[in-house]
Amino acid sequence: MTVSSGGEAIVSGLIAHGVDTVFGLPGAQIYGLFDAFQQAQMKVIGARHEQACGYMAYGYARSTGRPGVFSVVPGPGVLNAGAALLTAFGANEPVLCLTGQVPVPFLGKGRGHLHEMPDQLATLRTFVKWAERIEYPDAAPTLVSRAFQEMLSGRRGPVALEMPWDVFTQRAETGAAKPLEGFPAPLPDPERVKAAAALIANSKTPMIFVGSGAIHARDEVLELAELIDAPVVAFRSGRGIVSNAHELGLTMAAAYRLWPKTDLMIGIGTRMELPTMTRWPFRPDGLKSIRVDIDPSEMRRFTPDAAVVADARAGTKELLQAVRKTGYKKTSGRRTAIREASKAALQEIQQVQPQMAYLNILREVLPDNAIVTDELSQVGFASWYGFPVYEPRTFISSGYQGTLGSGFPTALGAKVANPDRPVVAITGDGGFMFGVQELATAVQFNIGVVTLVFNNNSYGNVRRDQRERFEGRVVASDLVNPDFVKLAESFGVGAARVTSPEVFRPALEKALAHGRPYLIDIEVPKDSETTPWTFIHPAKP
Repeated sequence: MTVSSGGEAIVSGLIAHGVDTVFGLPGAQIYGLFDAFQQAQMKVIGARHEQACGYMAYGYARSTGRPGVFSVVPGPGVLNAGAALLTAFGANEPVLCLTGQVPVPFLGKGRGHLHEMPDQLATLRTFVKWAERIEYPDAAPTLVSRAFQEMLSGRRGPVALEMPWDVFTQRAETGAAKPLEGFPAPLPDPERVKAAAALIANSKTPMIFVGSGAIHARDEVLELAELIDAPVVAFRSGRGIVSNAHELGLTMAAAYRLWPKTDLMIGIGTRMELPTMTRWPFRPDGLKSIRVDIDPSEMRRFTPDAAVVADARAGTKELLQAVRKTGYKKTSGRRTAIREASKAALQEIQQVQPQMAYLNILREVLPDNAIVTDELSQVGFASWYGFPVYEPRTFISSGYQGTLGSGFPTALGAKVANPDRPVVAITGDGGFMFGVQELATAVQFNIGVVTLVFNNNSYGNVRRDQRERFEGRVVASDLVNPDFVKLAESFGVGAARVTSPEVFRPALEKALAHGRPYLIDIEVPKDSETTPWTFIHPAKP
């Protein structure tokens, strides 16, 4: 036992779990925690807004698979960071929020203490996986360990810990934090695996869908795909599990060309949003389905013909063995059809201009392991199928939350976690302005993200929808922007302006060689971009 403050006990717990970096914005309730960060010489990356703290932690976690940790004040601080926690929840990433609470004598009194909100813990529990309060210093080691256990067990997700203002500085004897074993994953049911293998044995044209739950099973997924000649497709989070450079690693545009003749869909670690949630507008006749997922509730959300509740790697391994026992025979000409679909889709998506011109150059210039974050923008949408991805965790989006403004701060966190790899943020002018103040953070901590601001002086997608669906009436979707180059330079960020794809390549190469924060303002005439939605919400063939 040692005598520690509540803040010091939390930090000792973080260190015991391998944490060396925290993203945060200090305030009165959490002074004791930040002082403990300083005394432990932890790397603390500050920010200019709480939402950025959360998204930097998310980018850190998403790009590495390791927990991302951030700290903000309670009440408005937690709510400001709530979008990032909700994104981490939707994207199944381990993010830990450390926040404060009113002093112990004021707990539950509703007196209106600074930053007080009605039942903050209950609010947090509605959009994180697990949340608890640390009410005295000696409780910190165990609850920190429990937080990591919850984050990393089963279906991963964000968690939160709150501590009252006065407990952060209260001193008491505390024990050492001891990492806890993760909760055991459900074991694959042999009969369900056998039933799934039988469906595969009777299939001629299977297709595999993967999400972030399958990242650690990438070898097994590829082995299964090659065994049964099944194309592998991901919507957003599972991209790169099977490389788009592999002939079985398809974008959604290529996979959709094969969809009409698909007779079996196999989902591994995915919500199966593409084929079941309005992205693809029909299901082929006689289509069967298999799901491998660690979360049993997924089988109720979309009930497959064969449900294997298990960790993706363990479940896919068992499925592989069972399929081999069936003597599965590949369909003649299947690989040829897959190659032809990929070639045709690659040609077809080139009509999405100028987005594809920029994305083609971006892919040619970046190394395979570079990290790209998308944003809700015309180029961001097109990147879901128009930007080839070769490795998992190198393409980061806000998933189904679709959070405007998430891309730039997420990229900052990814770069902090991966300082030796290029990190590029694709943003629109509207979304970038949600977090423009974090240019100061990038400069202060020399976070060398290259930010692409596609500037069409509008919320481009909203403007198109208003014009096309509401008889041309446009409201609140036109923007008046600053001079982004001058703005960036005022922060001390290198910057350039680009007006066409032809001059984008040298500007991008210069930005990457710069090695420090850099912004490229890419001017795009208003209403000039082809809709990217043709290949996200395609028409029935």
